[in-house]
Amino acid sequence: MAATILVFLVQSCLHGHVARRALRVLLLAFVARLVIHVLVVRSLLPYGGDNYTYGQRALEIVAYWEREGFQFVTSDQIPNLYSVAVPCNVFALIIYVCGGPALLACTSVIALMACALCIVMYRFARLIGADERSSYRLLVLMAFMPAFLLHTSDTFKDGFNVFLVVACLGLATSNVQRFDIRKVLLLAPLLWALWNVRPYMVFMCALPLVLGFVGARRALPFCTLALVAGLLASFAFFPEAAPNAAVETMQAQLEIGQSEAVRLANADTGSGVVFDDGGNPWSAFLPKLFYTLLSPFPWTGGSMVLQLAKIETLIWYYLLFCAVRGARQLWGQDRRALLLLLLFIVPCTVVYATSMSNIGLIFRQRLPIVMIVSLLSAVSWTRTPQRPGQAPSGPLTPPATGPARRRTAVG
Repeated sequence: MAATILVFLVQSCLHGHVARRALRVLLLAFVARLVIHVLVVRSLLPYGGDNYTYGQRALEIVAYWEREGFQFVTSDQIPNLYSVAVPCNVFALIIYVCGGPALLACTSVIALMACALCIVMYRFARLIGADERSSYRLLVLMAFMPAFLLHTSDTFKDGFNVFLVVACLGLATSNVQRFDIRKVLLLAPLLWALWNVRPYMVFMCALPLVLGFVGARRALPFCTLALVAGLLASFAFFPEAAPNAAVETMQAQLEIGQSEAVRLANADTGSGVVFDDGGNPWSAFLPKLFYTLLSPFPWTGGSMVLQLAKIETLIWYYLLFCAVRGARQLWGQDRRALLLLLLFIVPCTVVYATSMSNIGLIFRQRLPIVMIVSLLSAVSWTRTPQRPGQAPSGPLTPPATGPARRRTAVG
């Protein structure tokens, strides 16, 4: 069923020869995740911990359904479901339909979500000005990006998280290009699901979503939008400036992640890192930033999984280099889209840096940052950059309503 849905998504969201080429790549990526699940994650390299936990919680939900009836189970019914209700309920539904534990079936849904994200990445790249060749290159790279491949080959929640984050930011960017109330309405279920997967990521997406809502093309000057964005960003670190439940919740989660007890607890596990910061999360900020963005370093020792992660790191270094060029290029093409991406990348990186304590943990958590930065890389790969203000061609471009420009012969 998951493979059939994948074929439908490719044929519906992509067109022509791109759909045919992408279908072969994504079906291969889909099968690769199932093979890695069987032969690697659950056999050769028993990896993770959260994936096993979510499977157990899904079984608890099935048992709850058998007692109380079918419903969406939250932490109100099962307290240890806090912040992971959506993944566990999805896995529970699959187990319920299959009549018992079904790890491969659960993994197939995660693999489907990963392949769907690759489609979203292609369309997102086209939206911000990347050409067809570069966007397809990005689709292929993301389909087999080592960290993303590993963490969507089992019942981790990272696949849910990165899909929802990129989808929300894609809708926000699309609204900047062309406002549509339907996109705003579609954000509601996505944000609800994200809240029940990784709550603090809702706040990380808040600034870009606000910009997408108020920053429709030509509605407000770019300088005004930048000032509004800066004002809103200050609320994240100075909640007393705008006391309300949402900001206070965000601040509470930030304080938990930055607390010395939590950071030391994470550092005690494998691949932990302890900084000489005196317990202050903002001290030694530069080393923490380097570890957040660039670890594991080539000289870092550790487990076999950590050594394999260095393959991903080398690719990530290349993407960062290209992203700088892409950002400069997008500055001349579409500053609003660039501002929206930076409003996610910069605050998210700062928050992760101030709670940095484990290389393996940040290797998973920075997946959304990697995805968004890679969009800028796709812009830098474009051979024929578009003129400022020119809409990208392709399936995301609205049909022209005016008379077509007549071609002229030269020669």
